[in-house]
Amino acid sequence: MLNYNPLHCLPSAEDLPDSDDEPVDNQLQHLIPGLLEAILAWLWTSRMDWFFGVDMGIYYDPELQPIVPDGFLSLGVERVFDENLRLSYVLWEEKVMPIMALEVVSHRRRGEYTSKKKLYAEMEILYYVVYNPQRRRKPPLEVYRFVNGEYVLQPGNLVWLSEIGLAIGYERGTYQGITRDWLYWYDKQGVRYLTPEERAIVTEQRATTAEERAQRLAQELRKLGIDPDSLS
Repeated sequence: MLNYNPLHCLPSAEDLPDSDDEPVDNQLQHLIPGLLEAILAWLWTSRMDWFFGVDMGIYYDPELQPIVPDGFLSLGVERVFDENLRLSYVLWEEKVMPIMALEVVSHRRRGEYTSKKKLYAEMEILYYVVYNPQRRRKPPLEVYRFVNGEYVLQPGNLVWLSEIGLAIGYERGTYQGITRDWLYWYDKQGVRYLTPEERAIVTEQRATTAEERAQRLAQELRKLGIDPDSLS
């Protein structure tokens, strides 16, 4: 964990830029972490002790530029602390290091396997997730765990993150009308949690099924000479 001198007059989040002002060079770098955040927002809807940042700067040193993961997760912090939400993630204010950082690799390398990985290790971020959808001969998903001062690759597509209580992995699916491999959250048994779109479809199907059952019941009652409307 990086240390800070409390005697220094450190800038607040309001004093710092909220990103590095460098646009993502691939839409997936926004969509993939955005999907993970959306699933968590439903899964942990009653919890207010977590935060998932998407393309947000993490300030770890007041004299240096922030590091900007495509996504990161922190536990034990306020999910919402005012109506304006977070401008950036400032470690000397939050006092909690993110537990996971996510990078989505595109055709233009941004230090995902070198400088960023080294800095995340120096920050002792427990899990470092790299997703490279362009890979063909190697697995596209790499999940590293910080062990004894270095990142150790965890085997398999579906990797259980015990401190988070979720597994992360990839499979083919449809999100925002786009069918491809996406990153998802899973439970300990490997069952995938649904996306917002999938939950809406399931809810609609359940409502349709309930309505059809009600109509069939009403028909059977009428055959018996009973007016179903008189039973309400």
